[in-house]
Amino acid sequence: MADLRHPSQENLAVIIEGIKSRLNMANTAVMRPEDFDLSHYDDLLYLYNMVQKKTSFSINEMTAIVEELGSMRKQS
Repeated sequence: MADLRHPSQENLAVIIEGIKSRLNMANTAVMRPEDFDLSHYDDLLYLYNMVQKKTSFSINEMTAIVEELGSMRKQS
């Protein structure tokens, strides 16, 4: 297991992939690690830890998580 306390592109990839895996996201191509900046690392780590602790998610929770992730994506 990676030490996720230290911001890096590799750890960011672990976090994003872990969130996608736990949420069973159908369209995972829309959420790629390279779409996120390390400036949001602490927020993404918090979200990752929260998602890992839950066993299931309501539709409202899923929507809120996806919206939060969307707000952290790099602007194109």
